[in-house]
Formats: sequence, structure tokens, C-alpha cells
Amino acid sequence: MERAIRFLVFTAVALAAFSCILGTQTLNLREEAKPTVIVLVATPTPLPPEAFEEMSAEEKFFINVYERVSPAVVHITSRVLTLDLLWRPMPQEGTGSGFIIDKEGHIVTNYHVIEGAESIEVTLADGTRAPARVVGVDPLNDLAVIKIDVQPDRLVPVELGSSSDLLVGQRALAIGNPFGLDRTLTVGVISSLGRPLELRSGWVIYDVIQTDAAINPGNSGGPLLDLRGRVIGVNTAIEIEAENIAFAIPVDTVKRVVPELIAYGRYRHPWLGLAGYSITPELAEALGLPVEKGILVGRLYRNGPAFKAGIRGGNRPVIVGNWRVWVGGDIITAVDGNEMEDMEDLIAYLEREKKVGQSVKLSIIRDGREKVLEVELGERPYY
Repeated sequence: MERAIRFLVFTAVALAAFSCILGTQTLNLREEAKPTVIVLVATPTPLPPEAFEEMSAEEKFFINVYERVSPAVVHITSRVLTLDLLWRPMPQEGTGSGFIIDKEGHIVTNYHVIEGAESIEVTLADGTRAPARVVGVDPLNDLAVIKIDVQPDRLVPVELGSSSDLLVGQRALAIGNPFGLDRTLTVGVISSLGRPLELRSGWVIYDVIQTDAAINPGNSGGPLLDLRGRVIGVNTAIEIEAENIAFAIPVDTVKRVVPELIAYGRYRHPWLGLAGYSITPELAEALGLPVEKGILVGRLYRNGPAFKAGIRGGNRPVIVGNWRVWVGGDIITAVDGNEMEDMEDLIAYLEREKKVGQSVKLSIIRDGREKVLEVELGERPYY
């Protein structure tokens, strides 16, 4: 009996101990596992001192350009009269930028900055305000020259550079008055060159500079600069549905146009006095033309330069697809020995290379034969 009682007691103790072990294990399994945290300490590699020296040098360039050029940048306020819903005159104010080009007070800006203005006021960097008058405008290149009458010692002209030797990737700086924030500096690069920029009128400005320097409303008419502080373009437009895409009229166009705006009040665009069709392989096949590129002369302006030089226009209309084309005229293949792919090539060549009163040699095909005719360029009429 005693031996049986000892066995029962031993068995109870053993079961209790085993139960405790099982309970502990079950509890541990129910606890959430705690992940092991591994801390990695990244030690950045320090830049060499030379890198800081280069960055510092570029910053010094920016500072130097701004200190030298910002006094030449002006804030332009234009006031125009519009009609409200009841057809009552209502003044409306617009702002833009411009830059001084000489000690006589001539300022270059965009045409659209002062278009239709009843009055124009210019604010200089030192706070001086002065009324301005329009000297000349060129809507086709979106350029204008205005003039203020102030003491010459208050005027700080800019230096005009060149746009013919620019390179994509080159630094570009813009100074202007975006949203009325006077003389704001933004920095970027030249993103592309030789862009055609189509205006609302349908006219195309050629060789436009594309930049990613921040341009906003109010920057129009301000200078785009190189690292030497020379003007390389006039900021004129942005791509509304994109970021960091802005356009500037090249300074070579400015240097060609502005002297005539000051001298004549307008820029005299060279003109042949003809309307033509760009030849494509499809058009050549449909009309049986001897070439697949060039310009088919359609119509001539009576007493225009081409008419006087003996160029022949079309003599009968035919339907090609959905278009009516005047056929039978001369085919222009080259100008001054430069091959012309289409009508756009012809207009671009005249705009870039020629002036009113100069002559061009047109290589033409007439009745299957090649000829060269010389034409003295006239002035494109404004309609």
C-alpha cells in the first residue's frame, strides 16, 4: 500500500512538471516573433577639395553676372483699354521685362509685352520710374524697342553676344520679373538649338533657343545670358503643358532686327512676292513633276519682285486630294546655290540671310529646262 501511494505521488508530480513545460512552450509560440534589427551606418565618401573649388567658381560666375547685368534689366508695366460686359472702357495692366541696350535709353522687349498699350511705364533697378514710348515693333519676330528719357548715368546697357556658336548643354541664365518679382535670377542650360517657334499669327520664328532655365509670366522680354553676362537671347515663350521648356529669340535675330526698328520703326522682311506649294513625292507623282522636292510656284503678286523678274506662276487649277493646286508654274529648286526642300526652307533662308533690296538667284525648272533668274527682294507687306 505504501509503495502504491509513493507511485501515485511521483506520477502526479511528473505530470504537473510536464504540463508546465508544455504550457510554457505554447505561450512562447503564441508570442509575436521579434525581428532582429540590423543597423547599417553609411559613411558618405567626401568630395575632393577640387569639386568644392569648381562649384564655388560657378557660383562666383552666377553672382558676378547678376551684379553686372541685373541693373540693365527693367520692369515694364503696360496699360491697355478693354471693354467690359457692358461695352464700357476698362483699363487693364500687364507686366513684362526688358533690357537696356544703350545710353540713349533704348530698351529691347517682346512685342506682345507692349502690344496695344495705351501707356507704358519702365522701372529701373534703382527704382526710377519713367514713361516710355514705342520706337519700333516687329510682330513677326515678337520684338519691340521702346525708349525712356532719363539721365545717361542711370542707364546700364547690356553686352550683346552671339547665338551662332552656342552649344547644347551650355549654361544659360535668365533675369526678369516673373509674377512681378523684380530682377529674379534663374539658372539652367541650353536644351536645344534651331527650334522653329510658331506664333499665334501662324508666322514662324527661326533658330529659337530652348532652355530649361525657369521662365514664367513676367519674364517675357528679359535677357537670356551666357556665363560672361552677354545676351544670347530674349525670353519669349514657355510650353504651357510641360515643365522646364522655355524659348528665347536668338540674339543674332535681335542684332539684325533692332537697328531697323530704331531707324525705320519697323523691320522690313525680305519678300519674293509669290505663293508656292512644297513639293512632296506624292505631289510630284500626282502632277507628273520632274523633281520630288522644291517649290512649285502657284500664284504671283502683281508687280511684286518675282513678277517683275519674270517668274511664272500657275495658269490652271487642278484638284489633288482635297486641295486645289495651281499648276503650270516654275519650280524653284535652289536659291543662291542652296537647295530648297520646301517653302519653309525658302522663307527661312530669306529671313536668316537676306535683307530688302538685296538680290537672290533662283534656280528654276521651266518646261523641263533649268534656268537661273535674279530677283531683287522687296518688303513683305503687312495685312
